[in-house]
Amino acid sequence: MTKRVLTVVTNVGHYDDPSHPTGLWLSELTHAFHVFAERGFEQTIVSPRGGRSPLEPRSLKFPNYDKTAKAWHADPDRMALLENTAAPDEIDSADFDAIYFTGGHAVMYDFPDSEGLQRITREIFERGGIVSSVCHGYCGLLNTRLSDGAYLVAGRKVTGFAWREEVLAKVDKLVPYNAEEEMKKRGAHYEKAKLPFVSYAVVDGNLVTGQNPGSAKETAKKVAELL
Repeated sequence: MTKRVLTVVTNVGHYDDPSHPTGLWLSELTHAFHVFAERGFEQTIVSPRGGRSPLEPRSLKFPNYDKTAKAWHADPDRMALLENTAAPDEIDSADFDAIYFTGGHAVMYDFPDSEGLQRITREIFERGGIVSSVCHGYCGLLNTRLSDGAYLVAGRKVTGFAWREEVLAKVDKLVPYNAEEEMKKRGAHYEKAKLPFVSYAVVDGNLVTGQNPGSAKETAKKVAELL
């Protein structure tokens, strides 16, 4: 039976300061989409509110703007998928074998408190499906609780964009919170690579997380292996 993956993207286009744009980090979508497509998985894109997902301008520049990102950006049909994303209440979690949260700093604003995304994530996870994220996508797991009230990430190995990487990316003054610290506060066993910005992905049962934009392909491959 064909495996189905639900990919989550942001609806937010700027930081608290509107003069600083942000959005979906395109390669974190395209690298995973490519891995899943090669394996014949069906893919659906959802966002906290449904509708348009703006792109992070920095993801459209060297070195992040690679072959898969350029191909997507140049394809009107693919770009249309980001203009018309599904809303959580249109999604039946039973239709999906995995959920994959993309990143970009924008997700720090609209992923954590989306009750619709929390519901879908909990339902997929509790029936043994795969919950996965890359980079800031792990903000989508911060407030998700299981049926027993415990945080999904509590006691589990997790990675995601590190505070050191925020500082090196010169956005530590712009971001609304320290995602690494927030993850630790919820009882997650946060891990990261010894060097910033290198590919690093962690598997803990049916939870798969990647550290940064360069980890999207590795994260998707680990999800595909589990599926």
